[in-house]
Amino acid sequence: MPRAQSVLPPSLPPVGINREQAAAFIGVSPTTFDEMVRDGRMPQPRIPSKGRIIWDVEEVVLAFRELPHRQAEKASTLDEALPPDNPWDRRPQK
Repeated sequence: MPRAQSVLPPSLPPVGINREQAAAFIGVSPTTFDEMVRDGRMPQPRIPSKGRIIWDVEEVVLAFRELPHRQAEKASTLDEALPPDNPWDRRPQK
């Protein structure tokens, strides 16, 4: 039987993705994704059939959007969000 990706037209993205796809979707390793599911930062998977575990893409997106921004509560501009002592920001002395 053909896989869902080969049956669906490219214009119709899947609504469910597996663990590795979900991790890649948010830019983390599968191990980190597992930790995020355990601690509640990412949603629990759905079980469409015995032995099959799938994450709802919309739920993953919503959970991702709830993650905090880097120093969001303190920074009002991008420059303020950067680490205070970044050696790459230093200009050479003349």
